[in-house]
Amino acid sequence: MIPSKKQTITLIPGDGVGPEITKATCQIIEAAGAAIEWEVCEAGSVIFKKGLSTGVPKETIDSIQRNRVALKGPLETPVGYGEKSANVTLRKLFETYGNIRPVKEMPGVITPYLGRGIDLVIVRENIEDLYAGIEHSQTPNVAQCLKLISRQGCEKIARLAFEFAKSENRKKVHCATKANIMKLTEGLLKRTFEEVAKDYPDIESHHIIVDNCAHQLVKKPEQFDVIVMTNMNGDILSDLSSALVGGLGFAPSGNIGDHCAIFEAVHGSAPKYAGQNLINPTAMILSAVMMLRHIGQFDAAEKVETAVQKTLAKGILTRDAAGDKPFVSTTDFTQAIIQSLQETVPNTHRHKPLDLSKVYFKDVSVKERDVVGVDIFIETYDHPNDIGACLNALVKDTLWQLKLLSCRGLAVYPNVDISCLKLIDHIRCRFTLSHAFLENVDELILSLLAVVGTKYPWMHVEKLQTFDDIEAFSKAHGG
Repeated sequence: MIPSKKQTITLIPGDGVGPEITKATCQIIEAAGAAIEWEVCEAGSVIFKKGLSTGVPKETIDSIQRNRVALKGPLETPVGYGEKSANVTLRKLFETYGNIRPVKEMPGVITPYLGRGIDLVIVRENIEDLYAGIEHSQTPNVAQCLKLISRQGCEKIARLAFEFAKSENRKKVHCATKANIMKLTEGLLKRTFEEVAKDYPDIESHHIIVDNCAHQLVKKPEQFDVIVMTNMNGDILSDLSSALVGGLGFAPSGNIGDHCAIFEAVHGSAPKYAGQNLINPTAMILSAVMMLRHIGQFDAAEKVETAVQKTLAKGILTRDAAGDKPFVSTTDFTQAIIQSLQETVPNTHRHKPLDLSKVYFKDVSVKERDVVGVDIFIETYDHPNDIGACLNALVKDTLWQLKLLSCRGLAVYPNVDISCLKLIDHIRCRFTLSHAFLENVDELILSLLAVVGTKYPWMHVEKLQTFDDIEAFSKAHGG
């Protein structure tokens, strides 16, 4: 059934091949009879060239805020210098906390996995983790990137994964983490996922170590249904997964937030192919299918997806998927899909509306919190025994005790043989207090920093806390 009123969608054609694939997609959406009206906006390279460092002008921001749904082509971003990514800017501005990446075997697309029935979805946390982009060069030789994982972010992405599974009648959700090593950050997602899973007793839930997940995706991908991950892990494994079904040309995605959703092909702008009428628009078309389902136009979505599958099954392929076989242009591929739309399409689908009202979080409160110590990171190439002797002398008459020194997470003092180690100029000094909590603990830390700073330059400080008597910090290896 076609809605009586058209819904306005923000359309960002994008850079490079973006205008070609968005044009193809809009033609197909219109031919399918979807009730859509496009509001075309700019972002990316054309905006960077105008001197706006975000790559996203106010007019585009206002349009997305007003329409609450956007379809976006790929955007160029300078690599390793200059402006922030316009893609990341959009995700952060609208807090699209969840990235949904379907990975489905396509008929007629030859891969080593053809016939295995791959049909999985990766749900990736989208705004925190290492991709928060908080980096510092702490010494001339050592850089740091903060891995920020929140309880709120974990609960929302876990609930989104289960709600998406419900909306597609999927039966199983895996949570892939590196909780065996990063017990506080990756472990927070594991623990939160296991709590959330209790609210979905009809859906199987499993935890898997992320490196084993990568192994299993290559070995037996058909065992997976929905996989939820932190930001960087999800970024890497979703690209790996798309290769199983033909590559990024078949990789759609949706960025889901509380107030808006942005749908886009996963692949980049591929400027070297721009204007050649060769690019595969399938990822963009399937992203539009996700968009149609998101706004409740299920019949149009089913019609377009079926037409894509029928076209591919006939062996009508673009260059990236054809291999040694003849291939068609972007425009011919588009027309073939439009022709397939005319064929009878069963008006049935397994999809239901995604209920985002059930994607929420609850803050965790604690009854008691104490500061039991502090980590101070200093810059020096001195021998750990010399550093230890110096620091012990500095704090001899204070409430502080030097517990250990570590380098890259490995304890190097006290009583550690470092003859096989090549240390860097970045040492963590862990001090503990003789009492768990003191009213003037901040003053004590400042005085400790002043004392340490008389001998060593320091660049980073972390309080060591306990929440309800549970240590909220990691131990050093070997310490």
